[in-house]
Amino acid sequence: MRKALLNLLEINVNAPLTRERIITTLVVSMVLGILILFIYRITYRGVLFNRSFGTALLMVSLVTSLIILPITSNIVLSLGMVGALSIVRFRTALKDPMDIVFMFWAIAAGLTVGAGFFELAILGCLFLAVVMLLVTTVQTKGIRRPYLVVIRYTDQYQGDFDKLLPKHHLRSKTVTGHSYELVVEVKLRGRDTQFIEKLQQSEGILSASLVRYSGDYN
Repeated sequence: MRKALLNLLEINVNAPLTRERIITTLVVSMVLGILILFIYRITYRGVLFNRSFGTALLMVSLVTSLIILPITSNIVLSLGMVGALSIVRFRTALKDPMDIVFMFWAIAAGLTVGAGFFELAILGCLFLAVVMLLVTTVQTKGIRRPYLVVIRYTDQYQGDFDKLLPKHHLRSKTVTGHSYELVVEVKLRGRDTQFIEKLQQSEGILSASLVRYSGDYN
């Protein structure tokens, strides 16, 4: 069994495409794409998880390996495909730098698998996965997470927000008639959100809500 597996994963660049090589390439690429998607899912620190981008990571790995397969098996064909692919332009903006990292990771996995470097692709992806998990764990352990507190109140409120709210930073204040809307940033550790109930019970407070956000506020 082990010998058969090693034969399937053996690098043979410029060899004719066989059914076994195509299936092995696509299966390995799919497994590595699922690994990248899994790491992206558990290390994601945004507000809402983008499922379409997660699916795109898996598909990019598969599509890239599918493109590289014929290039590595036929040098003449590779020149034509490189010229054809040079006209493709991708204009989708990725706002989070980590999304760019994962996209390049998926492309790199597809390239190495499609080129036949299965051992490099597998070991490289496992190493990158361990590094990503370690870095994410170190950076998030014991860190206070940012939240936005949105408070709507009227002139009847005579309290002091500094006493009811934890340490905070003012983000915006909106005045409409006799009502006000205050948006402040707080950083919490754990799930201590009792101050929201205290705010809601105060006279003159119309509503108080707590929203998790990624730390970017314009």
